[in-house]
Order: sequence, then structure tokens, then C-alpha cells
Amino acid sequence: MSYHPQICPLSSSVFQAITTRETIGRTPTFTTLTTILSANLRVTISQGPFPYVINEPNKCADSRPSPFLVLLISTEARQVEARNAIRQTWGNESVAPALGFIRLFLLGRNEGELGLLQQRMLEAESQRYHDIIQQDFLDTYKNLTIKTLMGMNWVAIHCPQAGYVMKTDSDMFLNTEYLIYKLLRPELKLKKNYFTGNNMRGFAPNRNKNSKWYMPPELYPGEKYPTFCSGTGYVFSGDLAGKIYRASLRIRLLHLEDVYVGICLAKLQIEPTPPPNEFLFNHWRVSYSSCKYSHLITSHGFHPNELLKYWHHLQSNKRNTCINVLRAGRVHLNRMNRERPAK
Repeated sequence: MSYHPQICPLSSSVFQAITTRETIGRTPTFTTLTTILSANLRVTISQGPFPYVINEPNKCADSRPSPFLVLLISTEARQVEARNAIRQTWGNESVAPALGFIRLFLLGRNEGELGLLQQRMLEAESQRYHDIIQQDFLDTYKNLTIKTLMGMNWVAIHCPQAGYVMKTDSDMFLNTEYLIYKLLRPELKLKKNYFTGNNMRGFAPNRNKNSKWYMPPELYPGEKYPTFCSGTGYVFSGDLAGKIYRASLRIRLLHLEDVYVGICLAKLQIEPTPPPNEFLFNHWRVSYSSCKYSHLITSHGFHPNELLKYWHHLQSNKRNTCINVLRAGRVHLNRMNRERPAK
């Protein structure tokens, strides 16, 4: 099948709003963008304020059966190795072929000569794998919220029948099988208004201007954030994609994506569900062992080569991941019993 990137031009009124003095490059201020988003809300959800550069509008329709899980993976154009590693490991559709499983990488655009070169490479990559969606906004850390909303908007418009969605990052290890078969459990009825991950409860805004997570009081004056889930990996029922996106149209955008999604959930009066145990979703790096990694969902901070190495090790040790640990425990216990002084 030949590849034709979907390009959806903005209406003239929206284009004028984006190019006012309040905007910098292709990134409107928070107030302007919220106005644009609200103006684009009709009876149904529109694609949002930015045109697609690359889109896969039929990705879900071509999936048989309807997707049980959609993976939205935040990435950057330069992270080619990471995307290829994910395609070979936790993002490979063979993990759950009978259930319907979709992988999408989320990107914005870069400027300059390097940006043009990266764009040509990205379009060739898209033509080969058909797993990239990209809109015309600057791909920066401060635009992670826009990138995530793009993914949620895509699900709401192009894949509303999805059972569950997971948003994660390209430097993560994800135990997709545990996520699907142990947490979400396809044999059960699909949940609604369900959102879970590493719950961050009672966190206060960081007022240190030198911090990456600085939150100006004029943007968020509150003393505490609503409960949110770490942006390194959270899971939600498919119905929430449209609900969260609609809520965002009435909430001023913030650059901290995970906090912002939590605020949208609070607006919807939906409290994130704590995971069954606190070790499933890790926004730090967990030291690797096949036993530990067979019982978690996320671990953070992986180079592509490490991802390939540990994924293949875990797959080859599926049936006896914790046997050696149990044996070592028994040996240690027996040694302690032998060394214990007689009463």
C-alpha cells in the first residue's frame, strides 16, 4: 500500500489566531491555545489546532479485532534507535496478536536544516512502519502536554472503540504482557473512567525557578496538585481519551503534562485508581532481574541496546524467572539454620 501523509490545513480563523503576537514560532501561549482549542470544539471532537504532518487515520480501522490496547509513545525525531528497539520488544504487535494491539509514536516538528533532514528521515520511517503521528508544533519539553493531547485526540477521533490506552516514553521498559494479562485482563468486562499508574498524591508545585519542574504561581496558584500519575507511564480506559481531551478545552494548558492530565481528571471528578501494588509502575530505574521484571509494568531510563538485551533475556526466562531466586533463598535459609546456635 502506498503511503500518503495526511495533511489537514487549519481554518483561516485558527491560522490567524496562531500567528498573532501572542505566539512564538509555532507554539501559541497557553491562553491563546486554549481559546483555539475551544473554538475548534463542535458537536464532535475536531483534530485540534495543529495540522497533521504525518497521520495514520486508518490504523485502528484496519485492526482486526478492534484494539484492546493502544500504546501512545512520546518520542523525538532523533530517537530512531529507541523506536526500532521498541518495535522489536515491548511495542511489537506479536505480544498480543489475538487481542488487537496498536503502537503509535507521537512527535512534533523541529526547525532549521537539521529539522528538515530529520523530517525526511522520519517520513521514510513512517512509510516503512506506519506507526508515527506528527503535528506541526515545535517538539520541545514544554510542549509535551500538546503532544499527549494529540495522542488522546487521535484515539478519540480515529479509535474510539479502543479498550485501553497507555501513554509512555521511549526510554521505558514496559512489560506489555503483564500489563495486558495481569492488570487489564481481557477476559473481564472493559472498565470505564479508569485511570492508573504511579499515583502522585499530595504533591505541591515546585516554585524553584531553576527547576525543570518549576510552576509559576500565575499559571497554577494552588498549594497542591490534584492526584496525578507519573508521565513515564499511565494507563486509562479508551472512553477517557475523548473525555480528557474535551476537559482540556476548558482548562488552561500547563507545560507539566502529567500534572495537567491530573487536573483534567479532577475536572471530570475522576480519581486515579491506585495499582494493585506500588511496584508495578516505576518512574525510576529498577535494577534488572528476570524475577523482578516479570512482576512489574514499567521501569525508566533504558538505552535501546539495554532494552533489547533485557527484553530478550526476560522472554527466554519466562517459565523460570523466579526459580533461581527461590533456590537462593532456600540455600540462605538452610545456611542460617545450620549456623544458628543451639538453645
